[in-house]
Amino acid sequence: MRAVSSLAGKAALVTGGGTGIGAAIAETFAAAGASIAVTGRRPGPLSDVVERIAAAGGSAVAACADAADLGAMTGVVAVALDRFGHLDIVVANAGIQPPRRPVLEYPPGLWREVLDVNLTGVWNTVKATVPALAERKGGSIIIIGSGMARANTGGSGAYSVAKAGVSALTRVLAVELRSANIAVNELIPGPTRTPGAVGGGAEPDQEAERRWADLGEWLKEPTEVARLALFVAGLPPHGPTGQVFSLAGRLL
Repeated sequence: MRAVSSLAGKAALVTGGGTGIGAAIAETFAAAGASIAVTGRRPGPLSDVVERIAAAGGSAVAACADAADLGAMTGVVAVALDRFGHLDIVVANAGIQPPRRPVLEYPPGLWREVLDVNLTGVWNTVKATVPALAERKGGSIIIIGSGMARANTGGSGAYSVAKAGVSALTRVLAVELRSANIAVNELIPGPTRTPGAVGGGAEPDQEAERRWADLGEWLKEPTEVARLALFVAGLPPHGPTGQVFSLAGRLL
């Protein structure tokens, strides 16, 4: 089964679309011909993405929202439908990863916030978008997971737990949405060159790169992840579903 490289005529919604992997996916999809709705919690980066897409000749709209808020996500879908008239592809990318700490040392509020954004935020995104996908008689949902759901060295308990839930949610949704011709797949980027992966600095953190290399990994550029997302988005809705597409260097 072969994916298509063109998304001409498609409309996509990308959560966490202002920076990093989400921004790269939005711009890559736009370059492939899709109309893009980007959402996130900070308006400035979202506007920057829309401006870059427009400057390249694409079509995009931004709507500021927290994925942890179902009402806000429903509003984002309304903005996308008002602008483009339909929705075909959803990328649930929004997430947060707090500083490392032992799992039992999380303040309760931070624990809830990580699960609300990283896990419930995916559920909210899917719940808000499925009616629009069903209206199109099918579509593709790509959920950004993490290898830390399967293998980790401790210190990121809430994130790992949330991403394990995301992996299970992907499989459940794949079964339940198959009859609607909606494919639901998980994409695992592996370590990617974003501030969280390179120590928060503007320049690559060589120590972080060596640490990942010792674990059998390499730091990918967000555009590398976006190319895999483009491949998955180009698969037919009746194709693979409930699957894991991974750029992680280790067998997890």
